[in-house]
Amino acid sequence: MKILLVEDQHELLAALEASLSAQNFTCETAGDYRSASEKIVIYDYDVMVVDINLPGGGSGLDLIRELKTTNPETGIIVISARNSTLNKIEGLELGADDYMTKPFDLAELTARVKSLVRRKKFGGNTLVRFGNIDLDPQTREVKIEGRPVTLTRSEFDLLNFFFANPDRVIARDSLAEHIWGDHMDVADSYDFIYSHIKNLRKKLAAAGGTDLIKAIYGVGYKLTGEPS
Repeated sequence: MKILLVEDQHELLAALEASLSAQNFTCETAGDYRSASEKIVIYDYDVMVVDINLPGGGSGLDLIRELKTTNPETGIIVISARNSTLNKIEGLELGADDYMTKPFDLAELTARVKSLVRRKKFGGNTLVRFGNIDLDPQTREVKIEGRPVTLTRSEFDLLNFFFANPDRVIARDSLAEHIWGDHMDVADSYDFIYSHIKNLRKKLAAAGGTDLIKAIYGVGYKLTGEPS
């Protein structure tokens, strides 16, 4: 899952990125309003963690308004040194899902991000099943007919992304950007996407898994089927 972290305090921003990256989230960062505004226009995110007070010509509240226009399904957690009821109400009324007052515990923020992802992407379920494949987003475990399947981090992230977006045609560049974030430009082509998906499908098939990931010629890939 991909997180946008918007915070102008560099030490806190680095701590947020380290904490969430350690939990296998793909994190992108922005230290001001302008940078964050550009990112939410170009890219999709599962969750945005945003401070209210930002340099660069706008506020976190402005970013919430913009995000609700471009990608209303993105979860939003506001972090702020402001502890007023009015600020909380304004943020929540604009569409934020949660509000944390600084200083806060990084472990608590991480737990809230995980909870928000489950609620937004998987209807609050801790276990998601398509075909005969079970995926637990929290423990990052995949099982087929009760038997564990060992996947690399990238393979799990791809399967998790497909499970969160069933019956949606996903372009190769969207897959690369969502899974690898700002590091996607290290690849000379999207052959690495093909390779990762090929390996993922091979592992699932070898374990007796339902063939759910279909290639859409010239476009990308699609997870077919309904959750069970």
